[in-house]
Amino acid sequence: MMIGEYHHNIDEKGRLIIPSKFRIELGEKFIVTRGMEKCLFVYPMKDWNNMINELNKLSFTKKDYRTFMRMLLSGATECELDKSGRINISSPLKNYANLDKECVVIGVNDRLEIWSEKGFEEFFNDNIENYSDIAENLFETAC
Repeated sequence: MMIGEYHHNIDEKGRLIIPSKFRIELGEKFIVTRGMEKCLFVYPMKDWNNMINELNKLSFTKKDYRTFMRMLLSGATECELDKSGRINISSPLKNYANLDKECVVIGVNDRLEIWSEKGFEEFFNDNIENYSDIAENLFETAC
C-alpha cells in the first residue's frame, strides 16, 4: 500500500523525484497518466493491467466509456526511474496537472498521485470541512 505526502520540485527538464519509499512498489516500469481533479495517476504495471482488464469488461458502445478511455489512455506513458530516482513527465501531462515547480506526491493505496502544490492545497482546503461527512456517507452504505 502506498501512503504518505511528499513535496518535491519538478526541474526545468520536467523531471520529478519519486520518493524512495515508493520506488520498489512501482517497479522497473510503471504508468503515468491523467488522473481526476487535475492530478496525475502513477500505477505499478500490475495494478495498471488489473484496472485495464476491469475497464475492458465495460461496453465500448457507452459514450462515457469511450470518453473515459480516451482521457485515461491518450495521456498514458510508460515510465522508468533514472539513476537519481526521477521520472520525466511529458509536456501534455505537465500542462494537464498544471505542474510548474512545486509538486506534491501522495500515496493513495494502489497508486501515486502527483499534484501541483497549489492544486493539492486547493483540493485539501475544499474538502477538509467535509471529511467527516464524506467518511460517514462512504461507510454508511458499506455496513
